[in-house]
Amino acid sequence: MTSATTGSDAPRDSTLRYGVVGTGMMGVEHIENILALDGAAVTAVADPHGASQEAARRAVVGAGSPNEPLVVDTVEELLAADACDAVVIASPNHTHCDTLLAVLASPLHVMIEKPLCTTIAECRRVVDAAAQGPAGRIVWMGLEYGYMPPTARLLRELDSGAVGNVRMVAVREHRFPFLDKVDHWNRFNRYTGGTLVEKCCHFFYLMNLATGARPVRVMASGGQDVNHLDEQYDGERPDIFDNAYVIVEYDNGSRGMLDLCMFAEASRNEQEVVVVGDEGKIEAFVPENLVRIGRRSDGLGQVTDVIVENPDIKHVGLHHGSSYLEHVGFSEAINGVGPIEVNLLDGLWSVAIGVAAHRSIAEGRPVELSEYPELVGLGLPR
Repeated sequence: MTSATTGSDAPRDSTLRYGVVGTGMMGVEHIENILALDGAAVTAVADPHGASQEAARRAVVGAGSPNEPLVVDTVEELLAADACDAVVIASPNHTHCDTLLAVLASPLHVMIEKPLCTTIAECRRVVDAAAQGPAGRIVWMGLEYGYMPPTARLLRELDSGAVGNVRMVAVREHRFPFLDKVDHWNRFNRYTGGTLVEKCCHFFYLMNLATGARPVRVMASGGQDVNHLDEQYDGERPDIFDNAYVIVEYDNGSRGMLDLCMFAEASRNEQEVVVVGDEGKIEAFVPENLVRIGRRSDGLGQVTDVIVENPDIKHVGLHHGSSYLEHVGFSEAINGVGPIEVNLLDGLWSVAIGVAAHRSIAEGRPVELSEYPELVGLGLPR
């Protein structure tokens, strides 16, 4: 993955104290993964919603913690309490920018859940703010899909040159509709950034990793055709897309494609990632945990199927163990024994593709990423 900055002055022998901001479904998922780590404790949580606060408290106490966590309403209260060494932000998307800026003004390590922010301008603000932070402070981008065992194996095969020069990356996500969240915030583009930002930044990140190149052009078609059409909240119907095709062109001539459908529960695999190079092809299937490897030199139809499992996963959770492995990496970076594997530039570029895809659909044209001044002259993290 990316970068190699470590927090070498962090203590290695003491318990690492975590605060979690936003304790809805994903925040509780982070709590459960943190508590599966060795030498980690959740000591503070912040959320304005009473039911979410109680869910977080139950998750901590139910895991056998000897102490109740500090429970507060806001990130400012959490920071003022001096109760943690690291903060995980899992609040609604539209709050990410302000919440992350508040944490970045402190010396605390931080993991920000995807998407980084809902706009490219906000992403650039937090990237620039993080660059001004103290040496040794770890800032980690929460894009965990690269840690899913079959996808991680695919990425390792690419690093070893198994397919030669990558020319095409195709990602299919066929899944169930968006789950319901507190106050239904994930039903509206103004809070999520749009489906292609909220959900698909994961896959644009994988495309960027696989190609190792800079995205330059995005073409997309999508809409809301099946899901949430009969829902209304305060007299307003949800406007989030439930299906799309997105094509991304890169500056090295490679290209990526996303096929998203969120009314496709009748699928064996929720995710399929296919990478083709000039020497071969690799496919990863989730949740089958299957990786299929083929090389052109072996002849027509000659492929090797590998079932991939990771015995190091101590908490499977909602994302096939990937969130646990992500937290292992974050804690190792804090303790000075590992690199920052996913950083804010990864988050920024994954959001940029999603923003451009929504614009392409709205305006019916290809969108050049050079149209966004916040991206001009900005390099990739690799």
